[in-house]
Amino acid sequence: MTHEEIEGRFTATAEKGEVSSVTVRPPEARLMLVLGHGAGTDCRHRNLRTIAGHCADAGVATFRYNFPYMERGGGGTESKPVAFETVRSAAAAAHGAAPDLPLFVGGHSFGGRMASHAAAEAPIPEVRGLVFFAFPLHPPGRASVDRAAHLPQVTVPMLFLSGTRDKLAELELLEPVVEGLEQATLHLLDTADHGFKVLKRSRRSDEDVYDEMARVVNAWALERL
Repeated sequence: MTHEEIEGRFTATAEKGEVSSVTVRPPEARLMLVLGHGAGTDCRHRNLRTIAGHCADAGVATFRYNFPYMERGGGGTESKPVAFETVRSAAAAAHGAAPDLPLFVGGHSFGGRMASHAAAEAPIPEVRGLVFFAFPLHPPGRASVDRAAHLPQVTVPMLFLSGTRDKLAELELLEPVVEGLEQATLHLLDTADHGFKVLKRSRRSDEDVYDEMARVVNAWALERL
């Protein structure tokens, strides 16, 4: 189903200025999910747009946004203070756009990880939980759990949606990390990689992987309202 996309802008930080946002709110929306993009993409990238569209089909409104470095055209990296403040600004803008909807924050890969850091630093106002689409636990080929060190400081529930072929989140490392967190849930996406490409012949489910993620997000979030 095609859903209306509403373009907008909000101030990421006083220093960096405004960045782009895209809001999708289906008529039957029961919650709002803020989505940050991956490190090399932006809020209009096909992957994040597909996530938003399938979420809308499941009754989940979304607010996608750019980090300042990507608003400038990409290249380089975002400083952590700027990234964390941008997450908070995006959450505030999304809540302002839909104050009647319970608020959740997350994103794909880098966007989700920055949301977790922001929430670990201090609770994000109004946020009920965090949703990670392919949390990047470690760089490819450099297995480590260092990127999970801050997660115990997060005080709201967390949902990890991770593919069984994700090279940035080896299961033998990710599963113990999630099990060690008090309010964390791990949902494995059979045969999906970091960008949610699946092996259709060996995948055990006929359900579209994006439909699966949207269904799980909606059910998990509603259980926590």
